[in-house]
Amino acid sequence: MRSVEFNNILIIKPGAIGDLLQLTPAIRALHEKYPLARISILVGSAATAALFQHNPLVHEAIVFDKRGSHHSLSSLARLWLRLCRARYDLVVNFQRSNLKAWFLASAAFPCRVLVYRKATRRSVHAVINHRETLAPLGILPGVLCLELYPGQEAERYAADFFSANGLDGKTVIAINPGASHPVNRWSTATFAALADLLADRLKARVLIIGGADDEPLAQDIVNRTSSNPLVMTGKTDLLQLGAILKRCNLLVTGDTGPMHIATAVGTKVVALFGAADPLRTGPVGAGHRILQAADVSCLPCRSRTCTNDVQRECMEKITVEMVESAVREILGEKGGEG
Repeated sequence: MRSVEFNNILIIKPGAIGDLLQLTPAIRALHEKYPLARISILVGSAATAALFQHNPLVHEAIVFDKRGSHHSLSSLARLWLRLCRARYDLVVNFQRSNLKAWFLASAAFPCRVLVYRKATRRSVHAVINHRETLAPLGILPGVLCLELYPGQEAERYAADFFSANGLDGKTVIAINPGASHPVNRWSTATFAALADLLADRLKARVLIIGGADDEPLAQDIVNRTSSNPLVMTGKTDLLQLGAILKRCNLLVTGDTGPMHIATAVGTKVVALFGAADPLRTGPVGAGHRILQAADVSCLPCRSRTCTNDVQRECMEKITVEMVESAVREILGEKGGEG
C-alpha cells in the first residue's frame, strides 16, 4: 500500500536553543521522506526563529511568544487564524504539555497529528527520541548530526572579527562559562586557570562566549587571568555566534545551547557534565569529549538544584588538567602558532 504524501507540515516546538537544534535531524528526515513538502516550525521567540533563517529545509519559522506578543487572547486568536489559513496536513507536536500549543495545533484540524513522548524509563538521546516520533510515517533512525546555517552576513561578521583580532591561522579555543541553571556551570576560577593554561602550553587564543547574562561571569574570568582572553559575551546574535564557533578549533562548555550550536556547525567540543545526563543531552557527532567526575554518587541527578552536602561537587571534581588533556586529544597536537 502506498504511503500518504504530505505537502504542508507544521512542527511545534517553542523551546530553547538546544531543543530546537536537536530537532534538525527530524526535520531532515521529514524532508527526505517528503521532498516536495513545505516544512514550517513554530518556535518561542524571534531569537530562536533565526536558527532556521537560512535552513534550506525549512519554509518558515513562525514565532509563538506566549509571554510577550501572544500573551493576550486576541493576539493568540490572530496567530490561530494565520495557521488555519496555511492548511497544514501534518502536525508534529513536540510540546504536548503546553495547552496553548495544542490550541494552535487545532488550527490545522482535521489533519494527521503526531505527538512526541519523552522517554522516561530508558536512556535515549533527545535526538533519537525526537526521531522516534516520526516512526508512524515509516521513518527509521538515520544520520543524527545537527545542522545550523549561519548565513553569509554572519559568516562575514565572523571573518571580520577574526581578522581584526589577529586570529587567522591561530589555534582559537572558545570557552562558555554560562548555563541556564547554575548547577551545570564550571566555576569561573577553573575557567580562568584553564584559559591561562591553554595560552601558555598550547599558545592558543582563548575566546569567552555567551549571552548578555554571562557578562559578569566573563569579567570575573578576565579578572583572574594573565592571558587576556577575548570577550564576546553579549556581543553576538545566535547566527553570529554560530559563525564564530565554526571558525574556532573547539569549544569548552557545560550542557547549554552554545554546545549544540558548536556541534551543529561542525566544531568539536569538550563538554563538562555534572547534574545533566550526557546520554540524554550530550554533544551529537564524532570526535567530541564528555568529561564527568567519576566518584560522585548522585551523578547524574538530572536536577536543576544541587542537594549534595558538597555543593556542585560533580562539577568541582572536573579538574583543569582533565580538560586540558581532552583539549590536547581533540587538537591532536601541541597547539598552533602563538
